[in-house]
Amino acid sequence: MATDAKVLEAYALRRELTRAERWRRSVTTFIRTKPLGTFGAAVVILLILMAAFPQAFTFGKDPNVGVLSERFQGPSLSHWFGTDQQGRDLYTRIVYGARNSILIGFGVVAISSSAALVLGVVSGYFGGKFDILLQRLVDIGIALPGLIFIILFVTSIQQIPVNLRIVLAVGTLVALSQSRVIRGAAIAAKQNQYVEAARVLGASDFRIIFRHVTPNVFPVLIVGASIQVGGAVLVESSLAFLGYGVQPPTASWGRMLNEARERLTQYPHVAIFPGLVIFLTVYAFNMFGDALRDVLDPRLRGSR
Repeated sequence: MATDAKVLEAYALRRELTRAERWRRSVTTFIRTKPLGTFGAAVVILLILMAAFPQAFTFGKDPNVGVLSERFQGPSLSHWFGTDQQGRDLYTRIVYGARNSILIGFGVVAISSSAALVLGVVSGYFGGKFDILLQRLVDIGIALPGLIFIILFVTSIQQIPVNLRIVLAVGTLVALSQSRVIRGAAIAAKQNQYVEAARVLGASDFRIIFRHVTPNVFPVLIVGASIQVGGAVLVESSLAFLGYGVQPPTASWGRMLNEARERLTQYPHVAIFPGLVIFLTVYAFNMFGDALRDVLDPRLRGSR
């Protein structure tokens, strides 16, 4: 009995090491074959750390405290990105602004991915009149002017925090368009032979959807989500630039650009650094999502 236990323990340990080895090889292959995707992943991880632990990146500086005698200073050793019109450190405010952008980006993805998964899988699996009716409703939602809808939603509901309003509005629009992609993947998945076999064996629709259809659409969902975060960050920055995002003195990349536009020619650094951060964030998420698509989609493996 003791010998059998040791054999089972050794087998379990070897299996665990094999799994860890597979992960290590997958990560090594990804880094070697997808340099832009690796760069994007590194930037994404850095942004998440900045959003979670801003004090560690700003050495305890307060983003809302400035010295008027130091207003509009250029980049220096004491102020890496310079200062704004109130003498506040731009680098510190950019780091703290990452929290709003990342939280809104991931919040939008959480809501849109969940709703798109339900709408797309149910519509694609059942088809028929239900699919037609649901897709016409999706068409109406997609046809809405996106920015106008978001602004109306954000300004009309004042009972909840502005960040949550932005997440709900953007998440709803993204879910409608993403559900179309999920629906196509669900239609393709339900035509597989193992789905037909499960149906013949008496499996319920609920079981087939969760055991066979949903796992097949997850790669599409994950890739879409990784790209949508960058788009959500850009939308949040646009709303803040227009004055509909988080309100002062809370740090926001878009609002920093809005505040800098009046002095753009005199003090360009006030707009350059927030703009570069927005560009880098959107670019990183897009590159990471593109590389993730190549890895998860078998039809694209080895194409790049």
